[in-house]
Amino acid sequence: MKLQERSYYPWLVVALLWGVALLNYMDRQMLSTMKPAIMVDIAELEKAENFGRLMAVFLWIYGLMSPMAGLIADRINRKWLIIGSLGVWSFVTLTMGYATTFGQLFVLRAIMGVSEALYMPAGLSLIADYHRGNTRSRAVGVHMTGIYIGQALGGFGATVASSWSWQTAFHSFGLIGILYSLVLIFFLSEKRVEGSLVSDAVFSIRKGFLSIRKSLGLLLGTISFWVILFYFAAPSFPGWAVKNWLPTLFSETLGIDMSKAGPLCTITVAMSSFAGVIAGGILADRWVMKNLRGRIFTGAIGLSLTVPALFLLGFGNGLVLILSGGIMFGLGFGMFDTNSMPILCQFVSPGNRAAGYGLMNMAGIFVGAFTTNLLGRSTDAGNLGHDLALMAIPVVAAIILLLATLKPEVADKTSD
Repeated sequence: MKLQERSYYPWLVVALLWGVALLNYMDRQMLSTMKPAIMVDIAELEKAENFGRLMAVFLWIYGLMSPMAGLIADRINRKWLIIGSLGVWSFVTLTMGYATTFGQLFVLRAIMGVSEALYMPAGLSLIADYHRGNTRSRAVGVHMTGIYIGQALGGFGATVASSWSWQTAFHSFGLIGILYSLVLIFFLSEKRVEGSLVSDAVFSIRKGFLSIRKSLGLLLGTISFWVILFYFAAPSFPGWAVKNWLPTLFSETLGIDMSKAGPLCTITVAMSSFAGVIAGGILADRWVMKNLRGRIFTGAIGLSLTVPALFLLGFGNGLVLILSGGIMFGLGFGMFDTNSMPILCQFVSPGNRAAGYGLMNMAGIFVGAFTTNLLGRSTDAGNLGHDLALMAIPVVAAIILLLATLKPEVADKTSD
């Protein structure tokens, strides 16, 4: 019996892609915690606005590439797309350790945006195809824990930089990713289900091909997708603010060095997000068996938790309040995150899910790029905490819109 035919293989796919998700977020996250070490050698990073530009270029490129990445993933072998994406961004990470100017870091960060954008639509749609029953939210949730562990390990970039050098951190993590891409060659397999745009037998010939124009028309021509798009984008205001600026906020508010603030904040948010995606996945999978809106309700509960969390993070002035805000934010964001693709699957058929998630990624990333630049200026002006708290406003709007409009007819849409 082939490996991919064994009963446990769908969960092995999740395990394999968990490692990719970890590396995806670890490689992008550790730059935010190594700013003090890098700016010793690259003086332009002493200005927060320049650091914001460095973080934002990744987001803009990532966002622009995401819809294209989804359209590609719906039409070709996702195994090789994932392996290629991982290999390229890992090589870029390794190369960043050789950068000596701000311009070099800027270009490499942009290339990383292209390569990393190719992964998430392909990875999540592949998991959705392997988990079509009442394990989908849990499977996506387990995969998402890789993201949060990656964020947490990214926080140790500052620790590695402090103990050795920031160059060593980039070299080490980049090499790990390159080696892991070789593992995927042997163990990861593609799977296409009914309604896909390509066949299992021949990936190079797009049987039943739906044009890009038709795919985008099916997605953008429905109100439900626009609601899901806003539901996904609104939490990106605080989500990317937390990813890119929370280490700075922890350091400034608590008066501790970045080498300690980085791991403290990333571990706090990552571990609570870990708990959130597991709890949110289990709850949603059980709830949807009794009520088709179960996943929607679970996502709304998660977003509701992030609202008071943002006020604790923004206005808290002590360790207990700041950590409480981080824990609550991570828990709620995890519950939201684990149900984004499963909710999309209730309204979009398999052949358009990667494209749908690509558009969602684009919306979320563009919001993140705007937020990253905004909070760079806020940090220079001393208003980081205040402006972070204001990010709760679009989240509240998303909760209201989600509950008022999304009413799925099935747990898993199989055709358009």
